[in-house]
Amino acid sequence: MSEARIDKWLWAVRLYKTRTIATEACKKGRITMNGTAVKPSRTVKPGDVLQVRKPPITYSFRILQAIENRVGAKLVPEMLQDITPPEQYELLEMSRISGFVGRARGTGRPTKKDRRELDDFNTPTFLDDSAFDFDLDLE
Repeated sequence: MSEARIDKWLWAVRLYKTRTIATEACKKGRITMNGTAVKPSRTVKPGDVLQVRKPPITYSFRILQAIENRVGAKLVPEMLQDITPPEQYELLEMSRISGFVGRARGTGRPTKKDRRELDDFNTPTFLDDSAFDFDLDLE
């Protein structure tokens, strides 16, 4: 087969888990060919270059074979060539290193540390009688 629908190809080479998700990615403009967004029905052929935007990075793939039937993971390298620039992978690594960010302090669920501080604040402290040194001379 020399041509295939782009949504079927994305699903067949395991870039997306379902064809529906691949179709949605096309409709939302996350799949581009030569800088222009493509529709799910667009046909692709060997030699085409696709950009797949999966935040935080944009992958680039060269199509080696146009297929419409899903293949095993071991056969994927025969279907596409990853030509993603190294700086995109550096972006991915940087976002992985930075960890969870984006929550302003005091918003959302409390962290474990916040919860412990709340527990310490809300727990009443009782004073022992032995803490006081005073004489009760009742005469």
